[in-house]
Amino acid sequence: MATEQADIGLIGLAVMGQNLVLNMNDHGYRVAVFNRTISKVDDFLQDAAKGTQVMGAHSLKEFFSLLKRPRKVMFMVKAGVPVDDLIEECMPFLEKGDVIIDGGNSHYPDTERRVESLKAKGILFLGAGVSGGEEGARHGPSIMPGGNPDAWPLLKPIFQAIAAKADDGTPCCDWVGEGGAGHYVKMVHNGIEYGDMQLICEGYDLLKNILGCQADEISSIFTEWNKGPLQSYLIEITSQIFAYKDKDGTPLVEKILDVAGQKGTGKWTGISALELGMPVTLIGEAVFARCLSALKPERLKASQFYPHTAPAFKGDKKTFIHDIASALYVSKIISYTQGFMLMRAAADEMKWKLNYGAIALMWRGGCIIRSRFLNDIKKAYDHNGQIESLLLDPFFKQEILRAESGFRNIVASAAQWGIATPCLSTALSFFDGYRTARLPANLLQAQRDFFGAHTYERVDAARGTFFHTNWTGTGGNISSSTYSV
Repeated sequence: MATEQADIGLIGLAVMGQNLVLNMNDHGYRVAVFNRTISKVDDFLQDAAKGTQVMGAHSLKEFFSLLKRPRKVMFMVKAGVPVDDLIEECMPFLEKGDVIIDGGNSHYPDTERRVESLKAKGILFLGAGVSGGEEGARHGPSIMPGGNPDAWPLLKPIFQAIAAKADDGTPCCDWVGEGGAGHYVKMVHNGIEYGDMQLICEGYDLLKNILGCQADEISSIFTEWNKGPLQSYLIEITSQIFAYKDKDGTPLVEKILDVAGQKGTGKWTGISALELGMPVTLIGEAVFARCLSALKPERLKASQFYPHTAPAFKGDKKTFIHDIASALYVSKIISYTQGFMLMRAAADEMKWKLNYGAIALMWRGGCIIRSRFLNDIKKAYDHNGQIESLLLDPFFKQEILRAESGFRNIVASAAQWGIATPCLSTALSFFDGYRTARLPANLLQAQRDFFGAHTYERVDAARGTFFHTNWTGTGGNISSSTYSV
């Protein structure tokens, strides 16, 4: 039996794993594969991988015997316990300097833990977020690697070869940072994806229920939007979705149940935002919108309990469609602003050295949120790599001011028509709050001090100096301990 011929091995032959293997094969890399269900190995070799250089193994012992040293093994298995179990199964066959790559949607604290525990055993661990779905995996995904930096030079040629390429030919893959940085950035990517999708759904809802647009017209509108600032993969596929007909010739999308699923990465983003005290409101609302959709039986009851008749639209249809596009565009700016603010806070907390311009570049191709818009983010960070917020970038200021009137019109109109727009509305609320020099939180602090002696700061004293007032004259002068989120 031939041994040590494969450049890399992959375990987990679901569709993403299979497509990554074929992608590597296309780029001249010989890949060994293994799957817990052995029959999947044979099925793959006799079908999709037939005629390739892909090598199959029927046991982990055989699998590892096929790999060149240092061995590079990529896991494409379900996140969580299955990853830890597979690491344990592989340990008897691993040697010092070998590399394990987790290409699944693992939670970044798990990746942090695995990097450290395997480092102590001489094994290099990478957590590489892979985005792009089945098509991206096959023809060029966005890959976000992090973990043990000693592993990156060993994987860089392979990953940058198979990754999507931006318009200028740059691979949509580069080193993100140590520990769980790669999976954290992938998590935020997925959270932004939640937001983008919900924003598009809200735009559709407005087109349908205020303007009365039918599926074919909506398809045409999205096709037109895809030629301008909103150009993106998600806008493109949405146009195709509305054009798709069921067997009876009617739009398939209108026959799909309005109950959304989710796998948890958007929720993780929201939890991380709460832990770090970052107001990532749009992604949070996108997650809650999916949760609300799941309450279908209750919503049906409530729709009868609170009957609603929307007024007829009497404005200019073309202008309103343009305003919806403006609202989507500004909300997208705000969503990405929040996402990058969160990554910045996480980097400060975890001591990661994230390159935000490089992250925007990695998202320009292959991934689900790829769009023209990311070029503008890359330029903003090229201009000022330490900018606190994209809202403080001159280009985005110009874009927001240009579209602001239409944005406000849409959010106000949705409220008047009784149409839920959680992400559009929170985007506007965040913008208005962010640009407000003095928020009513002074009253909130007074309330906290009144009932809990939590103290407050004063505008006429240095920051970090805390005061307590005996508001009733009977509460005493002892203040509570303080903490910050």
